[in-house]
Amino acid sequence: MIRRARALDGRSVLRLGNGFQIRLHNLAAALALGLACLALAALAVSIGAQEVGLADLLRSLTGEPLDPASAYALWTVRLPRIVVGFLAGWAVALSGAVLQSLARNPLADPGLFGLNQGSMVAIMLLLVFLPAAPREIVPLAALLGGLGVGLLLIWLVGGARSGGLAILLMGLAVETVLSAITSILILYTPPETSYGLSAWLAGSLFQASWSGAAAFAPWFAVGVIGIAVFGRSLAVYDLGTDMARAIGEPVTRSRPVIFVFAVLMSSTAVSAVGPLTFLGVLAPHLAAFVSPATGRARLVLSSLMGGALVIAADGLLRGLPSTMALPIGLAITLVGVPLFMITLRLRTLRRLQAP
Repeated sequence: MIRRARALDGRSVLRLGNGFQIRLHNLAAALALGLACLALAALAVSIGAQEVGLADLLRSLTGEPLDPASAYALWTVRLPRIVVGFLAGWAVALSGAVLQSLARNPLADPGLFGLNQGSMVAIMLLLVFLPAAPREIVPLAALLGGLGVGLLLIWLVGGARSGGLAILLMGLAVETVLSAITSILILYTPPETSYGLSAWLAGSLFQASWSGAAAFAPWFAVGVIGIAVFGRSLAVYDLGTDMARAIGEPVTRSRPVIFVFAVLMSSTAVSAVGPLTFLGVLAPHLAAFVSPATGRARLVLSSLMGGALVIAADGLLRGLPSTMALPIGLAITLVGVPLFMITLRLRTLRRLQAP
């Protein structure tokens, strides 16, 4: 049974029979972001050198054949990029939102914790020393590298006895060391390998494919399900570790498990498209500006925002002249950072005008 009620702050909510409630403004924001993702995807289908668009996609779905060039541009290039980009944006934004709650720091990000660096170093070592290794094991290498850094952080900070600041500072230290290793690998590998690694480190959807999406999807599903199950605890962690422990949250067990799932999401995204710089910070803050939320609602809104930003950035890239080939990470910066600055400015003005 679902009924409309009011929360303690006076806002309207939909309350289920088991006590679970959904704030109407969060639900409206999620629907709006979902529609925005669909609109951006429809627009992205039509962007590119080959003149093919949404109408051709609909005709193809009804069984009408397309010419080979249009079919290749649509089904082999554009649609895989949209799907992989959306999943990767969702994963990075979700990981960033989780880490911000665990660390109680609005700037927490998979890159700041060294998780991205761990995945990148593992992949780079694989590509440099085992270049003939099958590409199917690249996601596994990224996962092992990210999980290795995550487990190292959990061990170094002493589990539940430490706060989020300790995890953040230790993550910065680990990230610095791994960045040095990355620089050494780029400097002292052959020029062609170094160039390829440098391009990949900036984030890229150039090699997106249906096989890559199929390899990404199972890990993505495991991470989303795991965080959905334990996401309710994140609203408690926003109050602080001591408060969470005082109201009965099993911090010793839940925080490492949530942390591992966050690592899983960021690692799989790195293996698919490379690091998406700043997205883990950017998407949760933009989502919070659209509709302030806590717990699982915040995770859903942040994830949708991350997917929308990546689709928009990729569409921007493909709309540029063909002689310009920017990595997706730089495009996200060009699209997202101005929005982030405008958001912060509007927040400041809103606070100054508040009575």
